[in-house]
Amino acid sequence: MAEAPATGNVRKLIDDPTFPTQWTVVEEHLGHKVLRKEGESKELNVHGYAVGVDFDICIADGICITVCPTNVFDRMDIPSEQARMDNGTLNDSGKALLAIWKADPAREQDCIFCRACEIQCPVQAIKITEP
Repeated sequence: MAEAPATGNVRKLIDDPTFPTQWTVVEEHLGHKVLRKEGESKELNVHGYAVGVDFDICIADGICITVCPTNVFDRMDIPSEQARMDNGTLNDSGKALLAIWKADPAREQDCIFCRACEIQCPVQAIKITEP
């Protein structure tokens, strides 16, 4: 039987005291920043600043979309050549065979900082940072 993957090396955004102030903005996407931690080579990075969603660890279960009272999130399709799936089917290069989606904080300016999404995220891929 195969062993479960080790979880000690999985970044939990909520536990990182340097986010977002010591992260580099690598691009803008639909009006919000996309950030990367210095020295990391994650493929999908973190979308959002006040509402940061780590696309590299997001499992796209949609709970954040469901619990958000101000509709901050949109589903964003990730093409299979960019996507990585923890529990999906991968090709030989470790890429997902099918496109997946992530919760994109498209309207992070509407966030009321209730932290419902941050609390409910099962993999701690969301970090709320009040201005």
